[in-house]
This record gives sequence, structure tokens and C-alpha cells, in this order.
Amino acid sequence: MADVREQAPLWTPSAEQVGRARMTAFMEWAGERHGRGFADYAELWEWSVGEIEQFWADIWEYCGVRVSAPYEQVLASRRMPGARWFEGARLNYAENMLLRDRDPSEPAVLHASELRPLGELTWGELSEQVAALAEGLRSLGVTRGDRVAAYMPNIPETLVAFLASASIGAIWSCAAPEFGARSVVDRFAQIEPKVLFVVDGYRHGGKDFDRTDALHTILEGLPTVAHTVMLPYLSDEASAAGLPGGLMWGELVQRGAGAAPRFEQVPFEHPLWVLYSSGTTGLPKAIVHGHGGILIEQLKKSLLHLDLRRGDRMFWFTTTGWMMWNFLVGCLFSDAAIVLFDGSPGHPDLGALWRLAEQTHITCMGVSAGFLASCEKAGVEPAREFDLSALRSIGSTGSPLPPEGFQWVYEHVGRDIWLFSTSGGTDVCTAFVGGCPLLPVYEGEIQSRALGCAVESWDEQGRPLQDELGELVLTQPLPSMPLFLWGDRSGERYRESYFDMYPGIWRHGDWIRITPRGGAVIYGRSDSTINRQGVRMGTSEIYRVTATIDDVIDALVVDIPTTGAHGPTVGGGARGSGEELWMVLFVVLREGVTLDEELEGRIKRRVREDCSPRHVPNEILQIAEVPRTLSGKVLEVPVKRILMGTAPGEAASIESLANPHALDYFVELARRFRAEKGHVDVGS
Repeated sequence: MADVREQAPLWTPSAEQVGRARMTAFMEWAGERHGRGFADYAELWEWSVGEIEQFWADIWEYCGVRVSAPYEQVLASRRMPGARWFEGARLNYAENMLLRDRDPSEPAVLHASELRPLGELTWGELSEQVAALAEGLRSLGVTRGDRVAAYMPNIPETLVAFLASASIGAIWSCAAPEFGARSVVDRFAQIEPKVLFVVDGYRHGGKDFDRTDALHTILEGLPTVAHTVMLPYLSDEASAAGLPGGLMWGELVQRGAGAAPRFEQVPFEHPLWVLYSSGTTGLPKAIVHGHGGILIEQLKKSLLHLDLRRGDRMFWFTTTGWMMWNFLVGCLFSDAAIVLFDGSPGHPDLGALWRLAEQTHITCMGVSAGFLASCEKAGVEPAREFDLSALRSIGSTGSPLPPEGFQWVYEHVGRDIWLFSTSGGTDVCTAFVGGCPLLPVYEGEIQSRALGCAVESWDEQGRPLQDELGELVLTQPLPSMPLFLWGDRSGERYRESYFDMYPGIWRHGDWIRITPRGGAVIYGRSDSTINRQGVRMGTSEIYRVTATIDDVIDALVVDIPTTGAHGPTVGGGARGSGEELWMVLFVVLREGVTLDEELEGRIKRRVREDCSPRHVPNEILQIAEVPRTLSGKVLEVPVKRILMGTAPGEAASIESLANPHALDYFVELARRFRAEKGHVDVGS
């Protein structure tokens, strides 16, 4: 590895920014509380993972967690799985969010969509609507522990429905309306919801999508739904007629109009919501998080790591089917307003989100690495085209942000922007590594490991690595780890998902390198690792290079097991000898560009020069588009499985994909390969 000390930072916080940061205030407060000083963030982090009981007790106190009964001890045991946090405490997530000391006339939510103009919801209005809807749900017989599900987009009503459910102690779960019926049933049928909130359709990319037929199919697969609440969204003529226990949103709200807020007091580990894994194979994992664990993690994250405060406008582009929606909702704990958007980030052009930032005075803007790459490729110049004077920071997640993405932000968005790349997962509904307002930003590097997150890089034998690629592990428990997986009575699936490789240690499934500065670089999923001549490498290294080639707009790379020394390639060409794994790079090219020998040679040469000879693909094939999940993740493992002979329906949950037709190419490629050679996976 190159000596990172030679690298100059792209951005460094000013003394004033460091001085006013909430992280600085907490560092000073904790230091005085324990009679010690913290020289820098590195010392604070070391303390937070070394003395985790003390650290989380301090977060509890500093952030002012509201309870009806105090906790007896912070952590009974550090055992994983099975750690139990803040036993004895009784509280409510929604109460902690809504009953903070705020001006009720200040905005809590700004919202826009392709169907609605820009609007605003104040703290007072939000609280009133939540109280009314909660009372309406109580009138339907919804009580603590009942499941309330939603087939709703990223609009204020979805937020209100969630907080109303949480107020009662009901368990929330949500799917975005672009999810196919089978995908929704696969999720919700596991938890047997009593109430289902729905919309009649949505608009995306300027096109209307009526979901009434899908809705009937969904309800046929959810026999436990006793009440279906319809919110007209696509059309004012939408009706609840014919739906099980059908009633309109306005009717339910009216039942509780004028009700005073009431919050069911529940134990710290009472289930708050159920999130789902991406579900590339089999039924999605139904991941259950608790009121207290999510509350205290979101307080830490929004106040300290995002440095949000009253007057800020926090935005993250997400749908309700992705954990980033839950993450965004949690930013309300900081007293900042959040900005919701439902629609395509590319409609009518790639300036849509930058235009929203200008209109709503967004101060912290969260997007995907892919979105930033698309803006770069399209020649978007946000700083020149829009007034972004309010914008203070940009967050990036979804996939590793390559160095070129860092450069583009500082060249075309703003030199004074705090750019923080972040990485975590649905499993914990937060980021393990991400931003810190006290630290410089270096090209291609995530700033820090998050407080309380004992992140390390381990080799296969469970030995910690320094500045080397390894498995991302957590060596200490985290309050927002799943309580359990729904239906997993024995806990076996939970243990297999996170603790099978290193007993007692959380293995997340990402490749990570911890830099000498204490920052991190994520190299993609470890289950989609490329193995070249015995050397493992993350796929992000390949994508970083392809992103620098103007003619390449997207890419996917896999390696395929083969047998003999002279077997055929996936695409049908000749192959060399001695390879056990055949590496194929699939590329999406600019319109009008065709893959030829010159371009293929240029791609391979760039990979060889910027990565290593081991990274050079054996074969490059042109495709129309890269298959992705609804949350934007590349389907490397499912594509590999399809090419190895797995049926597409077994390799991926088709209805959880953003573009399921993109798999057709790989299915046909595998079929053609089998027809020619009798098999695809000739080596495994």
C-alpha cells in the first residue's frame, strides 16, 4: 500500500467548524465527566469501543433519552449474539422523537414528489397528525405487538403512519410501491400484519404506475390483514371499496381528530420495526430492531456523526423499501428538518435533486455513489447551475465511492463541502464507518470508524490486519443489532447469518481495509470476491477503474469456475491454460459505442496499470444494463449463480429487482453455453 501520509486532504474542517461541532461538545463533556481528556477523535473512538458500557451510558445521558422507568444496567453481558442492553428501561421511540423541546411552528418535514408540489409539515402538525392516526388505529383494535405494514412511497403520510404505529407499540414494516406483488407477500406474509396502509399508484420518471391490480394480489397473499387503509395518491378517485376492511386515510384520521398524544411504554428491546435483507435468494431475512437500540443509535449518529442541529435541512435520496428511509427518519432526533422526495433522481434530468437542494436549502445531502458517478458522466455541474449556498455536506452510500467521485464533488459541487462516504447495512440500520466532522477528507477514503462500533479487518483465521484487506467484523456488540429474525425461533438463522465464520464475532460480509489514519476503504461484498491466482480482491477496485473510462457508463464483474486448462469462455472465445476461475467483465457503454478490440484493449490496459495484472479480466462483454436491486446494489452473486447454471428464480428474488429484464441476457448466455458445452459450471 502507498504511504497515506503523503496524500494531501481534499478538505479539512476549519477551527471554527471543529469548535462548534456537536462531536467536540460531546468529547469535552465526556472528558469532564470521567476526569480525562481526549486528544483527538482517535482517542475518543478507542475509548468508545474499549469502555462500551460507559460510552453508551454517556450517549444516553448526553442525548437526553426520555424514559418512564430507568435502566438497571447498561449491558448484562458482551456476549454475541445475546447481548441485552439497558434492561429495566421503559420508553417509546415516537415519544422521544415528538416530545422534544421545539417550537411547534418550525418545519419538521419538507416534501416533494413527481405528483405533488413542494410542501411543509411543522413539528406541531406532525405531532397532531400522529396523535390522530394513532387514535384511529386504536379504534381498529390495534394494540402493542400487532404488526402494521405499509405499501407506501416516501411521502409524509408514511412517516405519520410509522410514528403512529410506534406510539401504540405496534410493529411497523414497509415496502415501496414499486415492489412487485410477490416480493411484498414474501416479506409481509412472514410477519402476519393486522393493518395494511396502501396507495393506489405512483409516478416515476414522468410515467404513472397504477398498483390496484398488484394490491389485490398482495391482499390475497396476506389473509391476516383485517383493515386496509387507502391513501389516494395517483388519483383522487382511488377507493377502498372491495379491500378487506377497507377505509380511506381521511376517515381513519378523522376518527382520532383532536386526540392528545399517547405513547405506550415498552421495554428497551420491544420490537420497533421489521426490515428485510435484499433477498437475492429464498425468502428475505425479516430483521427485527428494537425501540431502544434504534433510538440510541440514531441519536448518536444524527447528533454527533452527521453534526445536525436545529435549522438544518437533512436529505437522503431513498425509497421506503431501503433502510436509508428509516435512517433519514431518525435524523429528526437532531431537531433538524428532513426533506422527503418521491420520484426519479433523473427526471426530467440529472439536475432534479440539485434543484431540490436549491429549493429547500438542503444543508446535508445524501445520495448514492452511483448517482454521483452518473452526474459526472453526464457533465452535470451543480455549482454552476444551481444555488447551493446552504449545502454544507454531502453523504454517499449504497456502494463504495471511488476517488474520481471525491474529485468530482470538490471540482463541481464545492471546495468547502464536507464529503463523507459511509457504509453499514440493513442488518443494523446504521453505518459502521462514515463521517466525522472533526477529521479531514482524503480521496477514496471513509473518514472514520463510528463511535461504539468496534470495527476491525480480519483474515480467514480471525487475526486482525493492519492496512490490509480483510473481512469487516465487529468485536463488540452494538445496541442496534437485530433482536432476532422473525420466525427464527431457535436463532439458528441469525447465528448462521452473522456468526458462522467467527463464533462470537459479527462478520458483516464486506471487505474492508483500515488505513493507518484510522479511516476505512470498503471493497465490496466478500461473498462476491474475485479470486485471482489465490489473491482475493474486491470488485470495487475494478469498478473504480472502469468509471474513469469515458465510454463505459456501468459495469459488473464476476469470476466463473471452470475445469480443464483449455475450456471455453463464457462468451465463446478461446481461453488460456491453468486458470481455475474465469473472470468476466460486463460493461454498459455510451449510446452509439460498440465494444471493439481497441476499446477492450484500452480497458484491460487501464485495469493493468491502475490495479495490477491480476485484476485484468479474461474476457469483456457488452451488455445493455447492469441488473440491480431496488436499492441500487449490483447483483454480482446472482449473475454468477445464473452463469453457473442456477435458475434465475432461485438465484434472485425477481420482484425485488429494479430492472429484472436485465437478467435475461445472462440467462440466455448461460443457456447458450450449456447448449454448446453441456454445462456452465464445469469446475465447482
